[in-house]
Amino acid sequence: MKAGRVIGILLLAALVTGAVFGVASVMGQRTKAQDLQTSLDPFYTPPSPLPTDPGTVIRVESLSFDDSTLVVEGGTAYRMLYVSARPDGTPAASGAMVFVPDVPAPAGGRNVVAWAHGTVGMGDACAPSRNPNGTEDMAGWLEQMMSLGWVVVATDYVGLGTPGPELYLVAQAEVNDVVNSVRALRNWGEADAGTTYAVFGHSQGGHTSLWAGHLAEQVAPELDLIAVAAAAPAAELPEIVGAQWDTAVGWVIGPEATIAWSATNPDLPIEGVITGAGIDNTERLADECIAPAALEGLLRDGLGGQYYTIDPMDSPLWANVVREQTPDPLRADVPVMVAQGTTDEIVLASPNADLQRTWCDAGSNLTMLWMGEIGHLAAAKTAGPQVVTWLSERFAGTPAKPACDGPIPVDLSGPPLQAD
Repeated sequence: MKAGRVIGILLLAALVTGAVFGVASVMGQRTKAQDLQTSLDPFYTPPSPLPTDPGTVIRVESLSFDDSTLVVEGGTAYRMLYVSARPDGTPAASGAMVFVPDVPAPAGGRNVVAWAHGTVGMGDACAPSRNPNGTEDMAGWLEQMMSLGWVVVATDYVGLGTPGPELYLVAQAEVNDVVNSVRALRNWGEADAGTTYAVFGHSQGGHTSLWAGHLAEQVAPELDLIAVAAAAPAAELPEIVGAQWDTAVGWVIGPEATIAWSATNPDLPIEGVITGAGIDNTERLADECIAPAALEGLLRDGLGGQYYTIDPMDSPLWANVVREQTPDPLRADVPVMVAQGTTDEIVLASPNADLQRTWCDAGSNLTMLWMGEIGHLAAAKTAGPQVVTWLSERFAGTPAKPACDGPIPVDLSGPPLQAD
């Protein structure tokens, strides 16, 4: 029996044992969370009609939760509602967090870092700017950026906490949201934002960051993207899907991908690719935030259930979408840093080891950072300080030099490693 299934069964037993004692506490927490989201709804409700210019700032307020303002060392935190665009150009609203350093801005405006977060779930409460724990992935490096005088903007993505759906792992949508968040900073005087920016993302946000290297100039040619960085990026999607479709990860990632990719590809087949239980639970699981969704995924996998009936890569239409959303190697004039943990259980090490090999062979200006014994959840926090150092050199105008000759600590001679 797989280790994941053993863990799932043990977790199920523990849940059943503790259910009687935990119901009141869980219900109380849910009620409190629902009350918080209800109180935030007016801020995230877009005006009608919506302004049409991408980057228009709709409103800004302190980043507070239940009258408690989020404290960031060396800076001040805000939430913002701004105008982005769907892939077809239709205006849409997105929330964001903004962090403005206490140190004075230089004459030409502050350097900007656009943060792209990882998978959090599609429910309103999952949006980082609507979640008291929304900065958890930014611990350590955000304070460093404040001390350097950089202004940081962290999009929620359109449809996450605002009218949806969120177009999860849809490159053009994600890049629109990130780039238009930088435009919004430029339009909000208190940010003192310049035109030079970098993108840093984790997991889903790493996918966003790498795609920004391809698409950002088309979205906003007036801005200067100087570098992109990604921690444990969901980049080599065919390999990731092939390795994870029949594991607990399929229950967590699958529902969000199904909703987003079906919205942009109406002919995408569902029956025959997704199990009956998967179809019945897609909407509900996608709306769950990542922790309860992951727990349920472990339980279902532990009891032998699967989200997908087949490897989606065996369906021609699904395989086409997966490949379309996989970024090609970046041009040499777009410096890129990729950080990957060797014990990542979600974005396995082997796909990004393959990325290192293929992108370096293609001439990308890639700096690869391997982090021993680091799993998925810790990837951004662990890599963050070195990303800050690397971005400091890019902002200073120091040319990046490819670091492609380092050892790859993953065996690429066989198939991708499977996660138990």
